[in-house]
Amino acid sequence: MLFVCYPRCSTCKKAQKWLDEKGIDYDLRDIKEENPSYDELKTWVEKSGLDIKRFFNTSGQRYKRLALKDKLPSMSVEEKLTLLSSDGMLVKRPIAVTDDAVLVGFREQDWANTLL
Repeated sequence: MLFVCYPRCSTCKKAQKWLDEKGIDYDLRDIKEENPSYDELKTWVEKSGLDIKRFFNTSGQRYKRLALKDKLPSMSVEEKLTLLSSDGMLVKRPIAVTDDAVLVGFREQDWANTLL
């Protein structure tokens, strides 16, 4: 499993602790050091079944500074993927990627239902 996180994020720390406690093996990837690519994001959005808006870190400073709340509705999916792939701090985290699923954000029950 790929675990994409920002190590300084409290939610990511909570998710990582949960994974460790459950004995789930993962490859850790720092989203700030290695941002997901356009193609990865496209695959993850499709595999997750979620709206692409769920992949945006809507509480982040960069999201707010770029006024994306107002801009996203008029952007194409391709434009959104390009934007997300340009800056890891715009991407919601943590992200868990398995062969069968993609989880965005940490909701313990969702992770338990999918990963255990």
